[in-house]
Amino acid sequence: MTDDPVLRESSEPPAVGELTPPDRTLMGPGPSDVHPRVLRAMSTPLVGHLDPSFVEIMDEVQELLRYTFRTDNEWSIPVSGTGSAAMEAAIGNVVAPGDTMLVPTNGYFGGRMAEMARRAGGDVVEVDAPWGEPLDPADVEDALATHEPDVFGFVHAETSTGAKQIDVPALTEAAHDHGALVIADSVTSIGGVELRVDEWGIDVAYAGPQKCLSCPPGASPLTLNDRAMEKVRAREEPARSWYLDLSLLDDYWGDERAYHHTAPITNVYALREALRLVAEEGIESRWERHLEMAGALKAGMEAMGLGLNPADEYWLPSLNAVRVPDGVDDGAVISTLLEDYDIEIASGLGDLEGDIFRIGCMGYSARPENVIYVVNALGETLERLGAEVDAEAGRTATLDAL
Repeated sequence: MTDDPVLRESSEPPAVGELTPPDRTLMGPGPSDVHPRVLRAMSTPLVGHLDPSFVEIMDEVQELLRYTFRTDNEWSIPVSGTGSAAMEAAIGNVVAPGDTMLVPTNGYFGGRMAEMARRAGGDVVEVDAPWGEPLDPADVEDALATHEPDVFGFVHAETSTGAKQIDVPALTEAAHDHGALVIADSVTSIGGVELRVDEWGIDVAYAGPQKCLSCPPGASPLTLNDRAMEKVRAREEPARSWYLDLSLLDDYWGDERAYHHTAPITNVYALREALRLVAEEGIESRWERHLEMAGALKAGMEAMGLGLNPADEYWLPSLNAVRVPDGVDDGAVISTLLEDYDIEIASGLGDLEGDIFRIGCMGYSARPENVIYVVNALGETLERLGAEVDAEAGRTATLDAL
């Protein structure tokens, strides 16, 4: 035996009890509540990542992704990782060293696009718009003409501001006229907000599973058209990330099904079931449900006396940026909702930190009982904290809208 107290103590097994996380109502910017069928899918037996049965599941997931993205792209896969992994796979493969990428300044995730492009060896230029507003197609056209970028990226549903990019075809047409590939961030739109990859001329789109798809993070949607994949395969030097190198993943997710890495089997099961739910509901019906549920939430907020940050024209139903009343500590409200109601919402990011609550209405969380619950709880909490709101009017407006 050793007399070293550090070694002796480290040999003792840790006293850790059973896993008992709280049962929250997830109404923040993600994750959303997970559908019970998705949870059940995750508890099914594990198979190998090259097992013939799993190869069949891979095919099914790809076909379901094509349906959900509204694309015929052969190259539609779940990236092994969170939504940021899909984002880095898209940017890190399509942006080669020396390429110029045009990125937006109108939200937090445009800034993340810029950072990933720089790390890929690209030169970043910007098209400006205020936080909480969409890009103006005329400004995009001017930036494209000035910089002639190789790649143009935009955020379809900006999670940090609650604003939706409108007139996407105008952006993609302008980019293509200048020879640029288009990458779209659809993390907070896929499965909840109208998104038409092929019809809108998007070359690459990435997403996360934990928002409108109501699936745990771990296998994240990505789709590239032939033009984008041709550029990936023609790179003079490989992508800087071996793990996310799409030319290598092509051998695993393509026809060969050759080993690259051990896929997150259980997460792929979960994504398959989440996408099955999308297909059963019907993608357009699902978009309509999100609009209806978020509309009731919005009606309740406005009747209570709380405005939404973005204008109605580009309001993002899946992520509602509700203005914090004057004199109210947003952190105190968020903590009270978590501690007293088991409801999760979030504060603002970046330029909007402290100015907004971010309230999600996504996937399995976009149900009448959840919307009513969060409107009631927020109204009660704000009144308790001395805010000048009309909680009863908020409740009534929400119920009327439903």
